Amino acid sequence: MSKPTPTLAQVAQIAGVSQMTASRALNDRPGVSRETREDVLKIAADIGYVANRSAQKLSGGRNGIIGIITPTLDNQFASELILCVARAARAVGYETLLYTVFDEDRGAHRNLIGLLPQFADGVVAVLPRESAWFDTLTAARMPVVLIDQRGSLTSFPSISVDSYGGACLAVEHLVQLGHRRIAFIAGDETIEGVKDRRRAYNDTLEHHGLPRATELVAKGDLSQMKGFEAASRLLNLAKPPTAIFAANDLSAFGAIAAVSEAGLRVPDDVSIIGFDDIPMAAQVHPALTTVRQPFQQMAKAAVNSLLATMAGAEAPAARITLPAELIVRDSAGRALRTGRKSIARPATASKASRKHA
Repeated sequence: MSKPTPTLAQVAQIAGVSQMTASRALNDRPGVSRETREDVLKIAADIGYVANRSAQKLSGGRNGIIGIITPTLDNQFASELILCVARAARAVGYETLLYTVFDEDRGAHRNLIGLLPQFADGVVAVLPRESAWFDTLTAARMPVVLIDQRGSLTSFPSISVDSYGGACLAVEHLVQLGHRRIAFIAGDETIEGVKDRRRAYNDTLEHHGLPRATELVAKGDLSQMKGFEAASRLLNLAKPPTAIFAANDLSAFGAIAAVSEAGLRVPDDVSIIGFDDIPMAAQVHPALTTVRQPFQQMAKAAVNSLLATMAGAEAPAARITLPAELIVRDSAGRALRTGRKSIARPATASKASRKHA
């Protein structure tokens, strides 16, 4: 015969306290002395008691868990943002549960509606594209905060970065370095932030009266491989660019590899700027000049907004947009003209912590 599953009542009886006190001790709630809490935790561990999360939710309690939803784990942007959310949640006493959504399968939507409300008190969703998942989250009837979503959604609070302003800083920096033929590696423009970066590229060039040739915009998909392919096409133009602004850091890494493959050097022959400032940006050679997304601030703002919603209060703001920052390193240099060939040399004032205003 199988051994009966230990219950909360047994824990309370052995500890000589009420079930409510035992529950408070196990869930790290106030109103319990340190000695009682330690005693209850030891007894629970000794008899193998495991809290029933579903029962806690049905009784109106909280699990102390924040769910994180993301469509991908295969790049540093997503992993860094998820890590920052987990740290922000832990700082206020919450654990995190990660749920990946790979496709639009309706069975997966039903699973999400069934699982998350049982195990999580609220959800931080890293879903930059608008999709049917938002309808699913609405149907789940639980607090939700979005990160990196700048679309038309108004039903959930959202946290994002000023992609347009950050991209303007990047292109303006290249202009100030003397570049006049600046290319752009685009990305998936179903993502609003990526669309903003292309718009900023166009507007900044127009502001300075610089060419906005169609040939200078190469399509990528925000991956390193496609960034390599896009940069290779740009370098093979009859009149190649002297500088490339990429929609994200991964595309910029691919562009650096393409320049090297072509027998050229960054930034001597081609300057490159990315967007995101993922950890690898400071580790590649040359270190990447890029636009920093403040991952920690985004995560903290998302968790704070979620906690307010979970407490029944209104989120601090329906949409919070954080400023971006240009991080100047070594991959962008001054453009010079020698005869008919346009070349570049490193900017002498380049510093990893310098802001371009």
